[in-house]
Amino acid sequence: MLHPHPPTEPGKAGRHGVILAVTCLALAVVVSSMASLNVALPDIARQTQADQTQQSWIIDAYSLVFASLLLPAGALGDRFGRRLALLAGLAIFAVGAGLAALVTDPGQLIILRAVMGMGAALVMPATLSTITSTFPPAQRARAVSVWAAVAGASGVLGLLASGLLLEVWSWPSVFWFNMVVVLVALAGTLLFVRESAESASSPFDVVGAILAACGVAVLVYALIEAPVNGWTAPATLGLLASGALTLAGFVGWELRRDHPLLDPRLFRNRRFAAGSLSITLQFFALFGFLFLLMQYLQMIRGHSALAAALNLVAMPVGMIPAARLSPRLSARFGTRGPWTTGLLLLAAGLVVLARLDADSSYGMLAAGLVPLGAGLGLAMPPATTAITDALPPALQNVGSAVNDLARELGGALGIAVLGSVLNGTYEARLDLPGVPAQVAEAARSSLAIAETIGGPVLDQARDAFTAGLQFALLGAAAAILTAAVAVPALLRRRPGTRSADRSSVMRAAHESKRRFEHG
Repeated sequence: MLHPHPPTEPGKAGRHGVILAVTCLALAVVVSSMASLNVALPDIARQTQADQTQQSWIIDAYSLVFASLLLPAGALGDRFGRRLALLAGLAIFAVGAGLAALVTDPGQLIILRAVMGMGAALVMPATLSTITSTFPPAQRARAVSVWAAVAGASGVLGLLASGLLLEVWSWPSVFWFNMVVVLVALAGTLLFVRESAESASSPFDVVGAILAACGVAVLVYALIEAPVNGWTAPATLGLLASGALTLAGFVGWELRRDHPLLDPRLFRNRRFAAGSLSITLQFFALFGFLFLLMQYLQMIRGHSALAAALNLVAMPVGMIPAARLSPRLSARFGTRGPWTTGLLLLAAGLVVLARLDADSSYGMLAAGLVPLGAGLGLAMPPATTAITDALPPALQNVGSAVNDLARELGGALGIAVLGSVLNGTYEARLDLPGVPAQVAEAARSSLAIAETIGGPVLDQARDAFTAGLQFALLGAAAAILTAAVAVPALLRRRPGTRSADRSSVMRAAHESKRRFEHG
């Protein structure tokens, strides 16, 4: 059987740094692929003749498959090797990206984006679990903070890289770039990352894996399609109910299993629950905000794809230093203070950004982006560490998958909910008396169509869109304030709570091991 590589061997500091660089490079490319293709979508639509539905699925197929396979992929990495999962995921991703650069049919592109999502599902949990199983405890918090900073900043950096590529080449260059970066990460993994897996592998929970994948897939599909079908449409409500029932069946199945894919009792650990909730709501705000702001910058401010991406550089300026500072503050003052402060800064940044309109200066945009980035940088590392530190080594890849699943679900929910809020406000505010009914209906369908109409219709459409943006960002701020109240409440120490949390998790792991060893 394979064992974790001993993290305390002398002379391994340099190797640890290389491993961190390789895993973060792999992480960056799979995270950035969730958002970076947005700036290339107009070019893709023109050259592939993709309709509006196909354009949506060129983006969303990746996230759907990514999210639905995270839990099974994480469990496979724990049982058969994290390095093996990382190598397999990178190889699948590279093949998908290389083929996507060659096709011209939108249906084929959607399928290949799904293939890339399959590879990403293997890569992302393996990166974090490789770090937590390789670094010694004294260095682990700092390494996780770097991982969290890369995870948070990669979406913006991916948009910037895509914008730069599109200034020189066409949309296939985005996929070629992804493939080259993944091949570099693949070579680094082969050379520097050693295998780690658990010494007592348990039977793989096939039924649990199917239930988890189907439940998450149906739920994410419902969230993606809800703004199109309507949140109260029978199709939306039916899909949401089906996804919820499937996940409820997953929970019931896991509670009866000797070797569950994910033991629901883990959420009794208050730190694990706080980390999962916080990560979900942080990515709800982050990806919803990025989705809305890219539209604002390009359709209201008239920026090109590159210029729109460059407008976001103030966010990593706040995020990266705060992420490096976060573990030091947590070590000195405890995690609750920096974690809660970060959430409050994130909410404050969203409130400032909710004041944007067509005439706002870049100073106002930066005044919101810097605290938003700093808040993510402070809050993301302790939330991620709370999830991974709450679990024993045998459950590290599953813990990483829960962390990643929280990010994916939060991001999908943020795009769907905040996009729906914007669209609903836009339609309600766009009052066009005296305009022919057919023209008014077309203008209400999207700002892009209102641009083709022009004149007073466009001016009113821009005002309506800005009102929707402001309302949606205030909703995101409210979600983060909810997290800022819930997290310290969950982290508040009660007599025996911490030891009870730890003992319940350890008892679950030891019981699974005992059952396996004794048949």
